[in-house]
Amino acid sequence: MSENTPLAVFQDWLESYLNFERLPQKNIFWLDTMQFLCRRFNHPENSCRSVHVAGSKGKGSVSVMINSILRAAGFKCGLYTSPHIVDFSERIGTGAQPLSDAVYEAAVKEVMYSVDSIIPDTLPGNRPITWFELVTLFAFVCFRREHADWGVFETGLGGRLDATNVLDPDVCVITPIELEHTEFLGNTVELIAAEKAGIIKPGVPVCIAPQTPGVRAVFEQKAAEAGAAVMFLDDILTDCTHEFVSGGMNVRFDAPLFSRPIRTTLRLSGSFQAINAALAAAAVKTVYPDMDESLIEYGLSQAVLPGRFEVTGNPAYPVILDGAHTVRSIMFTLETFGALGLFGGTPPQLLFACAADKDVASLAPLFRGFEHITLTRPGDHKQSDPDRLCKAFSAAGLSYEFIPDYAEAIRTARSRAEECRAPLLITGSFYLLAEVKKAAPLR
Repeated sequence: MSENTPLAVFQDWLESYLNFERLPQKNIFWLDTMQFLCRRFNHPENSCRSVHVAGSKGKGSVSVMINSILRAAGFKCGLYTSPHIVDFSERIGTGAQPLSDAVYEAAVKEVMYSVDSIIPDTLPGNRPITWFELVTLFAFVCFRREHADWGVFETGLGGRLDATNVLDPDVCVITPIELEHTEFLGNTVELIAAEKAGIIKPGVPVCIAPQTPGVRAVFEQKAAEAGAAVMFLDDILTDCTHEFVSGGMNVRFDAPLFSRPIRTTLRLSGSFQAINAALAAAAVKTVYPDMDESLIEYGLSQAVLPGRFEVTGNPAYPVILDGAHTVRSIMFTLETFGALGLFGGTPPQLLFACAADKDVASLAPLFRGFEHITLTRPGDHKQSDPDRLCKAFSAAGLSYEFIPDYAEAIRTARSRAEECRAPLLITGSFYLLAEVKKAAPLR
């Protein structure tokens, strides 16, 4: 992105606001500020119909799938997800491409002018507007200026007090719940589920992925209290299968919502993507019961999400980019890696980096099937702990090379894999993926 684009100007302006990825605090989440901003901007969050998506894993994939189905049906859509890998427009666009510069520019001027004119003492609470609140507000304003029919909004953190939870959606969607962000959301999956359940609204239908019994009970109670019709996917699915193929994954699923089984080929790979696709399709069918199944199939086939088992390079020895950074998500990544036969030929190679707060002692043993492991830092924007990283890989009995300069590590890992004609997995951090994509084009 050039320095003079509207989004670059907006990003520079955003830097003066709090970003909780950099300065985590527990007592500064509330909706009062977001509600204040929405009133000031004449409620841009209500300018289009909306889908609200929360969960621990898969919410980005489900969001892009829902968006893609709605676009296939002819609707003008906005998609709000996070994080972005290289370009800020990945967060706020149509789902197929960025919005026009004219829309971004008008929204930037509107948001910056009005926010800069707010007298600080008139803000609710005792803190400034946050970075994520402003980005969410910007998405609302962009989609209003785009005259979108639908907006699909992924929560940032949690649900109950997330900045997106000012929406009055047509349907809510909740993906699988795992332990995550325990310092903010609680240290059990049930406590985390209670936060995610905060997006459930009175009278708004909610579609929920399969959950553990304790988590399911939390959602059942919240839906009953809100008078919301709840649909658990595992209660209605009569069939859900997948088969890995070159360039993607064939899926088939069926439920009473559909007039016939859904069969399509996803570009998004991973066994869990079959459930994600079924959840996305069920959410759309909840709103549009008569939507033709062929539109659902086409929409699902077009959904893409950068950095989620993204296959690049030579098909014979590809470079796989995946932002997985938890034990469960990396296990899914390695399952997909194996299903595609990438452990069966030339031994695969690994480039890995992660943030300091990751459970690297549990992650390292998962990579015992790799040769030529390169470890590095995940760029300059996320704190890492190289000493703990290296100790974890040593304790797992793995040989590795640690290269502190991530740019050099990327060059070394890619050239070595190319020379050996070996598959290369790059994983552990979206920040690392961003540096890989900036370093040289991958096709």
